[in-house]
Amino acid sequence: MALSALDDRARLTDALVACTRTSIDLAAHEEVRDAWERDSACAGMTVGGLAHHLLAQTGHLVRGLRVAAPTDAPVIGLLDHYAQAPWVAASRDGETDPDQDEKDNAAATAGHEAVLAGARQALDDLPGALALERDPDVVHIPWQGWSLPTPDFATTRMMEMVVHGDDLAASVGLPTPEHDPLVADAVLDLLVHVSLARHGQVALVRALSRPQRSTGDVSAF
Repeated sequence: MALSALDDRARLTDALVACTRTSIDLAAHEEVRDAWERDSACAGMTVGGLAHHLLAQTGHLVRGLRVAAPTDAPVIGLLDHYAQAPWVAASRDGETDPDQDEKDNAAATAGHEAVLAGARQALDDLPGALALERDPDVVHIPWQGWSLPTPDFATTRMMEMVVHGDDLAASVGLPTPEHDPLVADAVLDLLVHVSLARHGQVALVRALSRPQRSTGDVSAF
């Protein structure tokens, strides 16, 4: 799968900066601050934990860009990543990740302003991290054991921000933010291809064009 629009580093940087800013702006609302310790729309996560998970994505990317990937780690493609990641299969079975939920909820105890400050620092660091010379230009995912080409890993982070931004908005009664078209194109392209691999061409064509013959759910996850 090729997301050629994001192979250009300047366009990739623009997309990531825009996506991160939109996520920070959402999390900065007083509705999020006031509901910080309440349950979110994601089972097992507080609003603060969900906000932390949302805003941590750019920091994950910055840290990944600052270290060289292990030479013995396989480099796989974007769709292979979602085909192989254990959390994808678990989520499709209705399971959550209680360990990750606990980590995010615990990190959120630092408070609303501290979580926002960390995200703003990651945003400041992002352009410089993306400009680093990398050979090969991949980001290692230690919790999975493989690496992804940098544009692919960046797309996974934007997908997390777009999807969890919707979760956060729904948790506190705010409108879900619209993202920059470059972000939306990359994320929707990813979700459509993951859905296609899961449900097949006919199911997706019908869901998008002939709802009267739709076979039902075509969720990517």
